[in-house]
Amino acid sequence: MVEATPGAAGPLRRLADILLPKQIDTPQAARAYRLNVASGACTKLAEQLASPELVLPWLLGAIGAPAGLVALLVPAKQAGSLVPQLAVSGRIRRLARRKWAWVSAAAAQALLLVAMIPAAALLPTAAAGWALIALLLLFSAASGCGSVAFQDVTGKTVPGGARGRMLATRAAVGGALTLAAGAAMRATLGETVEVLPLLALVGAAALLWAVSAALFAAIPEPASEPGEVRDALAEWRRGVAALRRYPGFRRFLTARALLLAVEVAMPFYALHAHGLLGGGAADLGYFVLAVGLAGVVASPFWGRLADGSARRVMIVSALLGAASAVLALALPRLLHGDALGWAYGGVFLVLGIALAGVRLGRKTYLVDGAPADERALFAAFSNTLVGLLSMMAAGFGLLVEAGGVEIGIVALGVAGALAAWASLAMPEAARMTSTG
Repeated sequence: MVEATPGAAGPLRRLADILLPKQIDTPQAARAYRLNVASGACTKLAEQLASPELVLPWLLGAIGAPAGLVALLVPAKQAGSLVPQLAVSGRIRRLARRKWAWVSAAAAQALLLVAMIPAAALLPTAAAGWALIALLLLFSAASGCGSVAFQDVTGKTVPGGARGRMLATRAAVGGALTLAAGAAMRATLGETVEVLPLLALVGAAALLWAVSAALFAAIPEPASEPGEVRDALAEWRRGVAALRRYPGFRRFLTARALLLAVEVAMPFYALHAHGLLGGGAADLGYFVLAVGLAGVVASPFWGRLADGSARRVMIVSALLGAASAVLALALPRLLHGDALGWAYGGVFLVLGIALAGVRLGRKTYLVDGAPADERALFAAFSNTLVGLLSMMAAGFGLLVEAGGVEIGIVALGVAGALAAWASLAMPEAARMTSTG
């Protein structure tokens, strides 16, 4: 047996703790952790290959769809994924094993991505654009149905103290795979503006969703005692009661709503970059590479920070979201030509780091802070409420139409700064449901 040298022991122990944190102390928990990571790595790569924030805006541009549709992409994603969750959460309670809700949703997402390919290739330009928006809305609704189950399954199968690192490892592995995909796009696509390579990315994303569903189905989830089925109105009332009762939950939802500014920002930066740089596929590959690098660089840091304080993750990531707006506005005034293209990748890098932090921080905060027997309710209520508010994000598109994309970026930066202030006002997750 070869023993680690003293100098190597520390890094090896840190790597082992990332791959399997010390809180994972049973074979079932270890299997659930690894399968969740593998499934998540597939979805993280799939999300980038058919990203509504980056790839789909490029696809809409390539088919010549109306520019205003770009502003609908992320609101369609957010509203579709978040609004139905309250209705779903009451029905998921009757399932002894909630993983099957996620598996069914993932299979539906794969099929809807497949449907995007003939829609973009065969329909007239405007009809193709609207069809993609409609399919994205359905895709996102399936995602929302799975999201409620995911948080419940995670709470049941991954011990507290390891959940942040599990989410971070999913994102980091997916980010590494995205790096490889972005490098391949950068090397092979050149300056082509054809539609076919973009459709191939969507097809690859569909395959990854199918693989992810199979991996998630293998997670050893213990059976729960089936609960009473609640309708959406009853769930809404229970959510409103929790909102009134817990000041920490109210503050979390305020911060979560403002953090939408970070989550909806990327299509506007993509539109900005498309106008500055000309829209070549190689530029898209470079920006996909930057977003993948963001996942690899940020996720281990965010995961460790989230297991100590998910609130702090939300604060820092909101500030980075605001900083990305400053950077995007400053670069065109300082650089030109190829130098601007390379430097603009830094905008996507900073925004990608911020976006990874927002998603990981808010998920970890809610899983750690919500009561175990009402975790699905807290997740579904907060997601439905924020989903309704996300429809207002289409207002950023109106700003872009009226004053140009830079006005929209200014508004996003201001909202990011406000999100940091609101996150600072939250309690730590352990005290979210404290009434004292």
